[in-house]
Amino acid sequence: MTECVECGADVTLHDNAEVGEIVDCTTCGAELEVVERNPPVLDRPGLEEDWGSKLQVGLLYSRIRKDEKLLLSELRERGHDVVKIDVRNLQFGLDEAPELFADLDIVVDRCLATSRSLYATKFCDAYGVPVVNSAETARTCADKVQNSLALAQAGVPTPATDVAFTKESAMESIEQFGYPCVLKPVVGSWGRLMAKIDSESAAEAILEHKATLGHYEHKVFYVQEFVDKPGRDVRVLATDGEPVAAMVRSSDHWLTNAAKGAETEAFELDAEAEKLVQQASDAVGGGLLGVDLMETGDSYTVHEVNHTVEFKSLNEAVETDVPAAVVDWLEAKAAEGAKQEVLA
Repeated sequence: MTECVECGADVTLHDNAEVGEIVDCTTCGAELEVVERNPPVLDRPGLEEDWGSKLQVGLLYSRIRKDEKLLLSELRERGHDVVKIDVRNLQFGLDEAPELFADLDIVVDRCLATSRSLYATKFCDAYGVPVVNSAETARTCADKVQNSLALAQAGVPTPATDVAFTKESAMESIEQFGYPCVLKPVVGSWGRLMAKIDSESAAEAILEHKATLGHYEHKVFYVQEFVDKPGRDVRVLATDGEPVAAMVRSSDHWLTNAAKGAETEAFELDAEAEKLVQQASDAVGGGLLGVDLMETGDSYTVHEVNHTVEFKSLNEAVETDVPAAVVDWLEAKAAEGAKQEVLA
């Protein structure tokens, strides 16, 4: 526990607080920077360098994770003003933007829930507030069916996929793919509710469970071929198709998500992978994206593009300063938007 330099109230730091992290005083609301950890010392956030034009950046969120903390620290370190917008406590009107959106140069969507992300970015578009990623990109990436369609229509290699609307039709697709194959929810992340189907009896049981879950999304059966990857996949963070950094996620389990405990290490992209990342980004509308590839012999297949991409594991695995690269891109996007306003 330490003291707020603004009001003198006690401030408790969580166990994982890091030097440079910004914390809030719950008494007066002041934003404070952790300048020492043991013993804890707080101070007003420092603006040590002049990074040019000062931006007003809005951050849409429902929970501040390490990814958001890294982003907030980098933005504040460069002297930008950040307005944290907790979508849980906000009302979005049809005609007028909430007061928090006044004078924002750019908004960054970091909503944890897909539904909140889709609606909040749509409202930003309606209010004429620049938002990354765009509502259109979010809509395409959030739904695995639309994601796969966008990739296929752009000629990007992606796993063979069927979509069915009944258990019987889904069973036909499964039998055509053969065993094993994969059944995924159309909306979801972190590898949740994904099933590798190894037998007819397993398929029947899983389809029965999905059919009785209630929500209409579970009655959309997304069946995909099983790609025999080499125990790992590749995550690439890209800004408008330009790779920032890449890592492999390795696991003995068939799911290789970092959220499920996969081991990560830096990965150097070859020319083919870089080309696929650009094509995949273009296919979904561009933005700050996580492009997931699987190695297939001497080539790759792109199985998904993520629109609210997490990067804490990537930042730990690579030498690149990922938050700095992201903020570089945000500054460029804001400048581009300002230029378009002037020309208009």
